Amino acid sequence: MAGRLDGKIALVTGGSSGIGRASALAFAREGAKVVVADVTAEGGQETVRLIKEAGGEARFLKVDVARAAEVETLITQTVAAYGRLDCAYNNAGIEGAFVSTTEYPEADWDRVLAINLKGVWLCMKYEIAQMLQQGGGAIVNTASGAGLVGVAGLSAYVASKHGVVGLTKTAALEYAKAGIRVNAVCPGVIQTPMVARLTSQRPEMAEALVAAEPMGRTGKPEEIAEAVVWLCSEAASFVTGHAMSVDGGYVAQ
Repeated sequence: MAGRLDGKIALVTGGSSGIGRASALAFAREGAKVVVADVTAEGGQETVRLIKEAGGEARFLKVDVARAAEVETLITQTVAAYGRLDCAYNNAGIEGAFVSTTEYPEADWDRVLAINLKGVWLCMKYEIAQMLQQGGGAIVNTASGAGLVGVAGLSAYVASKHGVVGLTKTAALEYAKAGIRVNAVCPGVIQTPMVARLTSQRPEMAEALVAAEPMGRTGKPEEIAEAVVWLCSEAASFVTGHAMSVDGGYVAQ
């Protein structure tokens, strides 16, 4: 049985671990050739190894998504290797400091916004330019449940993820007639290194995060990956500008 993305070329940023790695593996499972991009080379190369071990095709490219020249080179090298870019999953992001708004360090604020919001914009800027040349494509951005509601102590992260939702909707409207679909996933509390770092800073958060989920558990990276692959597939051909919650019901409360 053919995969949902047979013959497609997919790019995943933040592909060294967590949701990015799970999504890269899911893209490959569905038949796509995958470019795994991350600032962390060791983890990204491990994702590529796992894909190849499972019979897929992938390569790793190092990139800091907050740097325009590096993002432009990422897209250029992807197209040089595979000839086109069909699916782009802009997932790279950081959580930043966990402190109140008035205590938030300016340098940390700038870094979170540079990676989480500017980084998504830069990726879309060059991805869309390529997709316009080839006649279409699908983009998914990682927002968050924190892109739909507030979270005390994470002002920069929340602001960046709300920005990703707005950026996603705007780009979707701008390029809908060009055959380019742009959507976002809004994960809830997922078992990732990011959540592990947050709970290590505040151990009392671990139980609170689970208790906040109506389903009574945290999500798995693979559960987000399934939504990402679906949004990039022809099954979602009439879906664009959508911020899809995959959060166990968290924002429905």
